[in-house]
Amino acid sequence: MAKRVVSVSLGSSRRDSVVELELLGERVILERRGTDGDFQRALCLIAELDGQVEAIGLGGIDLYLWAGGRRYTIRDAQRLKDAARKTPVVDGSGLKHTLERRAVAQLAGLINWKETKVLLPSAVDRFGLAEALHEAGAKVLYGDFIFALGLPIPLYSLSFLQKLAFVLLPLLTQLPFPLLYPTGEKQERRVVDWRSRYYLWADLVAGDWHYIKRHMPDAMKGKTVLTNTTTEEDVAFLRERGVRRLITTTPRLNGRSFGTNVMEALLVALAGRELGEEEYLRYIDLLGLAPQVLDLQEEA
Repeated sequence: MAKRVVSVSLGSSRRDSVVELELLGERVILERRGTDGDFQRALCLIAELDGQVEAIGLGGIDLYLWAGGRRYTIRDAQRLKDAARKTPVVDGSGLKHTLERRAVAQLAGLINWKETKVLLPSAVDRFGLAEALHEAGAKVLYGDFIFALGLPIPLYSLSFLQKLAFVLLPLLTQLPFPLLYPTGEKQERRVVDWRSRYYLWADLVAGDWHYIKRHMPDAMKGKTVLTNTTTEEDVAFLRERGVRRLITTTPRLNGRSFGTNVMEALLVALAGRELGEEEYLRYIDLLGLAPQVLDLQEEA
């Protein structure tokens, strides 16, 4: 009998999909179900799935934000997690900390990080990736103030960002989540404004897809995007803007790459329990998970 993994997302239901796989001798059904930003609907859906599926992923919302070694819990996401009493609920942060960090090293043969300017719209959402880019010698613009708070303050120092995060995250994680991140229909709406100019500076834009897409300008010729959760429609969107290369940290299945929350829930379902960092790395190796590179202009 197939194991079932469902991602309950605050994002748009337009991006829903189902795929069936065979991994490590097990049949697994991966499903993504969007609630169009309806928090109450997401709560009810998680409660309904509890005990009926092997693992639940939280999509369109982070349970944890990280800075340095400290973890901060988003209050609204904790309410969603608490709606399940039997089934493990994960948000993808375990994989972001391992898979995405490792991806930077794996891409070193393709990308000379020391010569690359990277825009990371949200570092606290992907602190493992931020640290890996810093360690690889990339020049990184951490856009948390710009894209999350709407303040024209570009940060180029990871240690300074970390100090600010220690002060601000205990407060920000208590706010209603839609103030921090686009949910539902807002994920589909582009806002090309003053924030879009920071893309022009960068050679590579990395991180959360909805953050990246929301303020992306039309002129992206020759640039690389490092992300996940992309559909065929998203690939066409990037190609139209002249993006040279799309790199996804999670594998493409049936024409789309699923979010880290789905992939983390998949690993939890295969293991039959929640995992620690070393165990995530072991499963990443067992499944041969590695960044996937799409040369968009060559395929055009």
